[in-house]
Amino acid sequence: MNEIKQKMAIAEQKAKELFATLQERGLIRPGKREGELIEDVVKLAKELFGTESFWHKKIVRAGINTMQPYSGNPPDLVIQEDDLVIVDFGPIFEGYEADLGRTYIMGSDPLKLKLLRDIEDAWYEAKAWHDAQSSLTGAEFFIYLHDLARKYGWEYVGDIGGHIVGPYPHEQLGDGNLGLDIHPNNHADILGKDPQGNDRHWILEIHFVDKAKGIGGFFEQMIGYR
Repeated sequence: MNEIKQKMAIAEQKAKELFATLQERGLIRPGKREGELIEDVVKLAKELFGTESFWHKKIVRAGINTMQPYSGNPPDLVIQEDDLVIVDFGPIFEGYEADLGRTYIMGSDPLKLKLLRDIEDAWYEAKAWHDAQSSLTGAEFFIYLHDLARKYGWEYVGDIGGHIVGPYPHEQLGDGNLGLDIHPNNHADILGKDPQGNDRHWILEIHFVDKAKGIGGFFEQMIGYR
């Protein structure tokens, strides 16, 4: 494993440790505002790893806010007793980006528990499908994710289905160029290497919702590199 791949793997593992500690300490709980939980994550990242920088906006969404895509900026809500809570952060560890998203449940509602199972199962199903492809456009992958949501009985609401990460700041293309996003208007092959011949590290996002019930679930992590 080369240095970049190793550093990227370490960054993701640290993000997973951050989220696990957040849960172990009972910091995700009813009665807390979304903004307060964001502050908790920031403090914990500094305590555990000395991390103070995050490369994308910090997201905690509870209740009906779990239906919002990344681009949404809903009002700050208080976590309720039976809520689902999405946590999505992009901490930078020693100059390398992580991007992790998880959903937590405050109660034991059967439909919400099913949603938690489905988003993780769907993520691994999508990864296996991705890994079996010899070429794949961002648009093709985006369509696949929407079909996958319907297969599981949900609706996909993400603006994109994923993107790259890397040493901070990660590779950028020109304005309006969606070649590094899993997006319906990206008709480029996302399995290719960067201009220097390096592997790209892709994040895969699963965001399923039930609009009638007002609930959503999100599962996001690095799909790997090709």
